[in-house]
Amino acid sequence: MTKDAPMKKWIELTAADGHKFDAYTAGPEGKPKGGLVVIQEIFGVNNHIRNVCDGFAADGYLCISPALFDRTERKVELGYDQAGIQRGRDLRAKVDWEQVMLDMAASVDAAAAAGKVGTVGYCWGGSISFLCATRLPVQASVVYYGGQIVPFKDEAAKAPLMMHFGETDQSIPMADVSAIKQAQPQATVFTYPAGHGFSCDERGSYEAVSARIARERTIGFFTQHIG
Repeated sequence: MTKDAPMKKWIELTAADGHKFDAYTAGPEGKPKGGLVVIQEIFGVNNHIRNVCDGFAADGYLCISPALFDRTERKVELGYDQAGIQRGRDLRAKVDWEQVMLDMAASVDAAAAAGKVGTVGYCWGGSISFLCATRLPVQASVVYYGGQIVPFKDEAAKAPLMMHFGETDQSIPMADVSAIKQAQPQATVFTYPAGHGFSCDERGSYEAVSARIARERTIGFFTQHIG
């Protein structure tokens, strides 16, 4: 497993409808084990998401993180204060699921240059990662506290799924987690003594132990299914 400094840059991708959007990429110095599409929260491809990409790149994966707000506003990077949360929610409301999945399809296609492809998403991106497993040609998908899965929970997953939820998450009731587990019995679902956003070390809800365990499980999952 390489721990070299990742190769980092921004690229431009084109969706099937002709929309051009930015994507942050990071990869290992040598041959990657496979590709990962890292999916943003409602805060854009900000410092945290780029750090997540760099971390997975250091583990040997080619990472691509699409700027999913580019259809509405480019170069969005928000913080985790109340103003950032509200701005992120407003931007998210302007982008529909079908447009998002067009951008995701282009990102998965780009990541496939490295071999098998997995997706991992956080918050809003967690719900998108779930839809990647049901709608796109990926080999594995990981969901971190995806709060908008329930309307789509009965879609058939075509790829292995792993999901992480916080037991004290005020935005995702445990009843929703139970409903998702019932609808996706093949999925591996973990809960943690933590709240929403527990994996993000730039949020007040960060919970270091849960974040470490979830990441170890995620890496093990990708090692099994991607390489």
